Amino acid sequence: MLQRINMLTYKKLFFALFTFLIVLSLTGCRKKGTSIEAPKEDVAAKKMLQGIWISEDESPFFRVKGDTIYYPDTTSSPVYFYIHGDSLVMRGATLEKYLIVKQSPHLFVFKNHNGEQVRLELSTNADDINSFVMNRPVALNQNQLIKRDSVIMRGDTKYHYYIQVNPTTYKVVHSSLNDDGLQVDNVYYDNIVHISVFQGAHQLFSRDFHRMDFKNKVPENILGQSILSDINYAMTDEKGVHFTASICIPDSPSAYLVDVCVSFNGGFTLSVR
Repeated sequence: MLQRINMLTYKKLFFALFTFLIVLSLTGCRKKGTSIEAPKEDVAAKKMLQGIWISEDESPFFRVKGDTIYYPDTTSSPVYFYIHGDSLVMRGATLEKYLIVKQSPHLFVFKNHNGEQVRLELSTNADDINSFVMNRPVALNQNQLIKRDSVIMRGDTKYHYYIQVNPTTYKVVHSSLNDDGLQVDNVYYDNIVHISVFQGAHQLFSRDFHRMDFKNKVPENILGQSILSDINYAMTDEKGVHFTASICIPDSPSAYLVDVCVSFNGGFTLSVR
């Protein structure tokens, strides 16, 4: 009888301890969860910012509608924003914060990335809306089909190559500072480039090249903002037929040039020039 009572006592103690640990665990999770809070935006300041704002030369600077900022140029993507404390926060490809110097119903002053004060006034000109009509990002690369081919001789052997640049709808976002010192996201469209090499009537090589085919030759941070601009014939030597692939950051003078060597047995290798 005593042994049975002890067993019941142990079971009650075990159940009580188990319940206590569960409650403690849930309480800890709640406390841990409430420690990370999303930033509380200033709804009144956002409402005050609605409309079209013009710079000191009276040209449209940006348009605020809802929680989105639109730019008058067709290359800059609209960006989500909120106002938190004394900062205008834009969340595009990167998170950018701008210190608000002064805000009133008709005046908005903030500091750009260069530390300069940007002074904007609320537009009263109804025609300014025309600067934002059909405001869609457009491609800045050639966005057209390009074909080229040629015959090359190596000794007595004739080779014939074809190159075709095919535009795509694959978007590449490149972040940069505009003339007003704001970080904007520009949208570009990538290409797929096809190469075929024939030895007489025999097709030696045929392949589509995508930008990501060069991920082991181009740094990741560069490749992510670049497009496969073009591939051009370079030369022919004992290793094979060489082509040069241009991986470029749009609107930048720099580019990664990667050698695409098609061997005479139909394979290919990539190397940085």
